[in-house]
Amino acid sequence: MMHRRTFLTTTAAALCAPFLARAQTDDLRSAIDALPQLHSIQVSKGDETVIAEAPRGPGLDRLANIKSCSKSIVALLLGAAIDRGEVASVQAPLSEVAPNILPSNATPGAADITLEDLVTLRAGLERTSGQNYGAWVNSRNWLADALSRPMVAEPGGQMLYSTGSTHILGAALTEATGQSLLAQARERIGRSLGIEIPPWTRDPQGYYMGGNEMALRPTAMLKIAKLMRDDGQFEGEQVIPQSWVAASTIPYARSPWSGLSYGYGWFLSPSGYTLARGYGGQIIASHKARNLAVAITSDPNQPARSGGYFGDLMRLLDGPVLALA
Repeated sequence: MMHRRTFLTTTAAALCAPFLARAQTDDLRSAIDALPQLHSIQVSKGDETVIAEAPRGPGLDRLANIKSCSKSIVALLLGAAIDRGEVASVQAPLSEVAPNILPSNATPGAADITLEDLVTLRAGLERTSGQNYGAWVNSRNWLADALSRPMVAEPGGQMLYSTGSTHILGAALTEATGQSLLAQARERIGRSLGIEIPPWTRDPQGYYMGGNEMALRPTAMLKIAKLMRDDGQFEGEQVIPQSWVAASTIPYARSPWSGLSYGYGWFLSPSGYTLARGYGGQIIASHKARNLAVAITSDPNQPARSGGYFGDLMRLLDGPVLALA
């Protein structure tokens, strides 16, 4: 039998719940209003979309450049290739997986770099991002340029954020599977999620860029966030192996700029988020413990530094977004 006090407490909580949810959503909208760089945000809790708004920019159903969030997509394709037996393991070296992409002047030790070194951004090679990015993408052979750069750290050691590393990984997957990154992304992720993945930038040798310039609709980004949250499943189908998703959330390195840990292509926050991060403030994030999936797009032409706008987005995720759970 329910006592009168228990009944009143339970009834009051039920009556207050809609008002609390509304207040929390209002807090999130107020935080969004204070971020003029933000284009769109979607938050899903379980099967329910809590918020899906595009206060600025082209909207939720128009293609957006996800920038370096594509590094995380390439990481998922690595997991799919290993699951299919096209790649022996994450420990396989370039000399075994894709010897043909190694230039004749490859840096000593480059052939021994493993796919794990590449997907965790610990290849050891001088970075092609930051101040080196322009020269790299203007070179006549992106793979040869990246693989002939000097070793500045021991492979498997410190994190060296470099799009060149993910591009090498993407090219290795192309060689190992016999399919372009575009074909892999469409067949192994896009088809199951029902999302469009249009062609994007290719290097002078025809390899799709592994780690930048991919475009997705924000609604597609949210589906990928749900995929990560739900252990690689989407609407009952195991799209990416659960074991790979679990391995992706093990910290292997730490970003010297944001302080976030890094797994297999995904950043890991102290508050429990697994997230992809792209220039300008593009984010695909999941929080398994809170059953949340989040997609954020922002102005792709403005920087989003850890001490600036990206820091604001992390406070948004850790504050008003987590409060929705």
